[in-house]
Amino acid sequence: MTFFYILVEGGADVPMVREIMTRRFQLKENVNFEIHPHNGIGSLPSNPMTPPPRHLRGLLDLLPTKLLGMGRYCGEHECVLVLVDADKTPCRELLSQLNSMLASLPRQPPKVLFRLAIEETESWFIADTEAVKNAFPKANLQVLRGIKPDAVIGAWEKLAEAIGGPLPKKRGPLKYAWAEKIAAYINLEAPKSPSLGKFISGIERVLNSPCQHS
Repeated sequence: MTFFYILVEGGADVPMVREIMTRRFQLKENVNFEIHPHNGIGSLPSNPMTPPPRHLRGLLDLLPTKLLGMGRYCGEHECVLVLVDADKTPCRELLSQLNSMLASLPRQPPKVLFRLAIEETESWFIADTEAVKNAFPKANLQVLRGIKPDAVIGAWEKLAEAIGGPLPKKRGPLKYAWAEKIAAYINLEAPKSPSLGKFISGIERVLNSPCQHS
């Protein structure tokens, strides 16, 4: 069985990723996978071989250095799964940047799988209005009507508008709480969001072909 090291941007991504791994694939955290949140997305360094400054803690800031380090100990039955919010960057452009960075490293894990949340993980939620309604029965779903799945429309803001209520200055804990509630109801067998579907199918492919490089 493949073990997954899952790198995500922040704590708010953890509940959804955990739900996918446990409910969809019946895997156990810290036995079959680990989730490692970071302090935002950051940006890829111009020189992947240069260690990042200590004050930079974003996922992309640290990614080349982490992949270099993980290349020392990851074996063929381990996979590094990196989930990145595409935000407003075209997905092909972002994937190209990630793959170019990986190819430039002199040492890398045998299996690295890049997956994008388009626009962000909240896009996975607003695409599944039934899940939002089940988690928040008083949500105003009219706000989400007509939004094309994975549309770049400010998914976090739209979700906040639909759920309603006062928003604190620090949105991290609130996003985590929302994700924890909605993730429990997300349709993982027939995902409404195409990028969520690709995330799930990528994991499935690795599990079914444990010796194949991804």
